[in-house]
Amino acid sequence: MVVEPKHASANGRKSSQRPQKSHRDVADELRARITSGALQPGQRMPTQAKLADEFGVERGAVRQALRVLQSEHLLTNVSKGAPATVAPALGRALTGPGAAPQPTMVALAPRIAAAFAAPHVEIDALCLTSVSLTLAMGEPLRQIHAGQLKPAKVDVRVMLPSRDISLAFPTPVHGSADDDVQLRRRWLAQRNAQGQVLRHNLLALRATHGIDVRVTFRALPFTPPVKLYLLNGTEALFAYYTLARSEVEIGQHHLEMYDAPGIQSTLFAFEQGAALRDTTFVEQSHVWFNALWETISSELQLTS
Repeated sequence: MVVEPKHASANGRKSSQRPQKSHRDVADELRARITSGALQPGQRMPTQAKLADEFGVERGAVRQALRVLQSEHLLTNVSKGAPATVAPALGRALTGPGAAPQPTMVALAPRIAAAFAAPHVEIDALCLTSVSLTLAMGEPLRQIHAGQLKPAKVDVRVMLPSRDISLAFPTPVHGSADDDVQLRRRWLAQRNAQGQVLRHNLLALRATHGIDVRVTFRALPFTPPVKLYLLNGTEALFAYYTLARSEVEIGQHHLEMYDAPGIQSTLFAFEQGAALRDTTFVEQSHVWFNALWETISSELQLTS
């Protein structure tokens, strides 16, 4: 009697004890290599056979993954024959209206930098603390200091929650009133610190490069459930604040809370002129932002 090997698969390969990767897993990994720069524009991909061996999947799964990336304009020449090629116009694929949604800290910095190529930069933001915006500003500021960008004028408007409201989040999971006060103080310190850094770095462009800069903050009477960035009147970047349970240490006290890690929020890009839906979304986002700015928002002081 012939005993079948315990771990033999139908095609003769030994089956792995690890969970089988799907074509989405393969696409996610290859997308990460492309967006990180590990795979450069115009570079040929490994063969489908090599990718199948690397990921431990069938070639069909690899082909599906490559087609997904081709639909996102990250790859070209996807076929059963020659290896695919990383898109030459990768910057447009990563940031244009057809780009796949990405985490805020992946998508925001290149879009902010692209906005700074305009002579008059206009950036409006509605967010919880402005930490993502402050971090994303690092790239255009670096390019300005390196002489690669030189806008004539920069106008930045930011709306943040007021210090005078009861925040919906961050909030304790099972906490006392004192826990809520501690979390509120922590959020307020972060809001003020990030806003001060953002304002300082932008206003410094006046002295260092002679750029006309104006930075204005307004306070919202509610906790925003979403974040929104409007760039030069032509782009809207939108993300949901998704609550998650986490733990924070305040002094010697460990506190469980519900909070929204904004830098990880998935950012959706809409560009005016790309399609009727995108154009309308950009226009209505400006109407919404301006309505809040001009009606129920109030003066905001970045102090404790």
